[in-house]
Amino acid sequence: MHPIALSVSLLICSNIFMTFAWYAHLKELNNKPWIIAALISWGIALFEYLLQVPANRIGYTALNVGQLKIMQEVITLMVFVPFSVYYLKEPLKLDYLWAGLCLVGAVYFAFRSKFSV
Repeated sequence: MHPIALSVSLLICSNIFMTFAWYAHLKELNNKPWIIAALISWGIALFEYLLQVPANRIGYTALNVGQLKIMQEVITLMVFVPFSVYYLKEPLKLDYLWAGLCLVGAVYFAFRSKFSV
């Protein structure tokens, strides 16, 4: 598999764990002490790191750090929006669209050397 495709795949999986670690406690553990939520979140985040570290190492063979970061932010928004709407039952906001459009611009500027003919 191409290093960028493998990196993207691992980062998508990593971001699913990250999003649950960062936000699921708001719904599932809101009546528990914060330390319990923090420890459970930390345990979930371990799986994020087990995917994120190899994803970045693999991605770094084909991309620079800035490109990896922009790619990560795009993936984060792609995972976060459905999570917040479907799991946390937050309303879908037009601001997510505007944020996504800003990220399209960020992708263009970060990756334009790869798009050049």
